[in-house]
Amino acid sequence: MLQLRGITKRFGPTQALRGVDLDLLPGQALALIGENGAGKSTLVKTLTGVHAPDSGEILLDGRPVKFARTQDAQAAGIAAVHQETVVFDALSAAENIFIARPLTKRVAGVQVVDWPRMEREAQQWLDLVGAQFPARTPAAELGIAQRHQVEIARALSMQARVVILDEPTAALSQAEIHEIYRLVNRLKAQGVAVLFITHKFDELFAVCDRYVVLRDGATVGSGDMATAAEPALVKLMVGRAVDDTYPQRRRSPGAVALRVQALSHPTEFADLAFEVRRGEVLGFYGLVGAGRTEAMLALIGLKPEASARVELDGRPLDLHDPAQAIAAGLVYVPEDRRQQGALLDLSVGANLTLPALAGPRHAWHGKLSRGPWLSAVRERGFAQTLMDRLRIKAASQEVPVASLSGGNQQKVVIAKWLGLQPRVVILDEPTKGIDVGAKQAVYELIEEMVQQGLAVILVSSELPEAMNLADRVLVMRRGRVVAEFAHGAPAESIVAAASGVAKELAA
Repeated sequence: MLQLRGITKRFGPTQALRGVDLDLLPGQALALIGENGAGKSTLVKTLTGVHAPDSGEILLDGRPVKFARTQDAQAAGIAAVHQETVVFDALSAAENIFIARPLTKRVAGVQVVDWPRMEREAQQWLDLVGAQFPARTPAAELGIAQRHQVEIARALSMQARVVILDEPTAALSQAEIHEIYRLVNRLKAQGVAVLFITHKFDELFAVCDRYVVLRDGATVGSGDMATAAEPALVKLMVGRAVDDTYPQRRRSPGAVALRVQALSHPTEFADLAFEVRRGEVLGFYGLVGAGRTEAMLALIGLKPEASARVELDGRPLDLHDPAQAIAAGLVYVPEDRRQQGALLDLSVGANLTLPALAGPRHAWHGKLSRGPWLSAVRERGFAQTLMDRLRIKAASQEVPVASLSGGNQQKVVIAKWLGLQPRVVILDEPTKGIDVGAKQAVYELIEEMVQQGLAVILVSSELPEAMNLADRVLVMRRGRVVAEFAHGAPAESIVAAASGVAKELAA
């Protein structure tokens, strides 16, 4: 149905695509596999009319086509659901589904929006993807998983012949992920060609028929998923075998760094109590909506309605003052790095030094200044130290963070807080949307943190990650901690606690 032949694309000195070939067949799902920075996003933007290729051709039903704009690709039946949701908060779910193409009717000679029909049809598409909210719901009230459902419903409503799913399950629970599996299979049964992009190999093997591997912008392998093996695919991705994904544990937890008692919120969580020691990783696991992220936001002072008794190194911590929390040594790396973790249009160097400019232990105590003035030389040196420490790959400090791969963006977000030499680091989904090689680098960094005596709180929806990295795992369900497991506990027990199955069986 859709073919790419010898597609190339250059951005200044960067060769993003180097002669990429791939075929999309009706009724099949093709896995597009590659590390962050391999060229996957550029390829998707080429398919959807955002970028025009420098050379090569795109064939639709055997005929050459050119997409000068996104509308051209949409008119050809190509729709994309991106990793970062594109939903307008001020509009309803129905309006987002029919954005730029509202359903209308003629009334007294005037064309007006047919609101009942639009909401009715939008609800049908939402029901198809398993959404549990009305089409008239404002997008501002939707969570991340629900926003993905709106985007998938939008793509389906366009009667797309080719659907590109770019990390569609990154923010979904296990139940919602299996709903995506069913949705992909329904698309295939209808003769739709699916391009599926994810860093989770179990998903690729679950729904994809064939694969194409990109490395450094070039096609380095392709074949049938039925005969593929994960180690071989990883080796194609990174150019080497990735053994021992999780670093060797050498833990010696020390004194309690953070003690939390009676952490509560009127609507989101209640009576949370835990402590984390220096040199220890405390994991938080649970399904989407369990209240994990909300509890972490409260700890850093971003939930004014929350209450608790919190001690950091034995000293009381004001739960409503983020500046005090940071000054005391508690920092938070958010789940959404693009919206909350980094200023994408600013340079790598500016992002790395920004917290230190307001940090009482750094900016005006000789670290970045000469007398009362900010020193550009010291600022660059400070940023370079962090880039070297976390092995951030960037052409220079001056390039914008938006130009980096997802894995390197995540390293920037972590590095800027490590520059403050914190005592407790909260990592909320630190490997969301990054590839296996970048994940390994983040895991090694976490191990380095605890070796240096930092206390780490790890919020993760990936069970293997929580089980392998954490010394203890607290399981949350419906805003409460329902179980605690030591390292090495069976995966089945943790999942049962998170889903409530264990309690239901006991009853």
